[in-house]
Amino acid sequence: MNEIVLNIVGLSVNFGKKRVLTNIYLPVKKGQIYGLVGPNGAGKSTLFRAVLGLVDLLSGSITAFEDRVDKQRHRIAYIPQKDQIDWNFPTTVKEVVLQGRYPHKRVGEWIGKKDREIAVKSMQKLHIEHLADRHISKLSGGQQQRVFIARALCQEADLYMLDEPFVGVDHLTERRIIDVMSDLKKQGKTIMVVHHDLSTVTSYFDRLILLNQRLIAEGKVDEVFNLKKLQETFGPQLTVLQKAGLMHS
Repeated sequence: MNEIVLNIVGLSVNFGKKRVLTNIYLPVKKGQIYGLVGPNGAGKSTLFRAVLGLVDLLSGSITAFEDRVDKQRHRIAYIPQKDQIDWNFPTTVKEVVLQGRYPHKRVGEWIGKKDREIAVKSMQKLHIEHLADRHISKLSGGQQQRVFIARALCQEADLYMLDEPFVGVDHLTERRIIDVMSDLKKQGKTIMVVHHDLSTVTSYFDRLILLNQRLIAEGKVDEVFNLKKLQETFGPQLTVLQKAGLMHS
């Protein structure tokens, strides 16, 4: 039986008076790549932010590695949507990647030689080591995404949460990210990915979470990725599924 690395129990979240997530029960298993799918406004990013303690919970609880999340935060790496990042902030690729080491440091503790070596290896895995001294504003969309994936690798976490990592990237970068996810899985790491391209679900993920403010389904991709569950998840946006060629399910 797979170890539970993240356990969400009875989670509900409001934004103002509007309910965003309702009564979510979700155990996340070790060593799996999860796709998190649902229409716009379904609460996918909010679910990630709730895990990270960035939004208040109306009800429910979240534990990571059988402990309070704040005590295990260094074991959780988060890659936000690109539009949430200030790309004009005066910093270089190398400096951003090294931020992945901060969760392992005490207040005032310096970045050391070992940290820099880990950062270099992380950049090499994403093929961006030649960009180390470049300002992040001077990068392409694909390069920017690789930088934040490298920062997550530099953290040497156990749970990786990626919010729409494939949006606005080139095909080569997408393949690099998939290769990194595969390598992490081989190491026993767990990956959760907010994803929109339904045509790639069966090839990218082991398990699928279908969400539309409430949990519609969670399970192995071949068990829950079917027309009935997708209709329940997307409702009037079913034309999206038709365009993705999923109507045979």
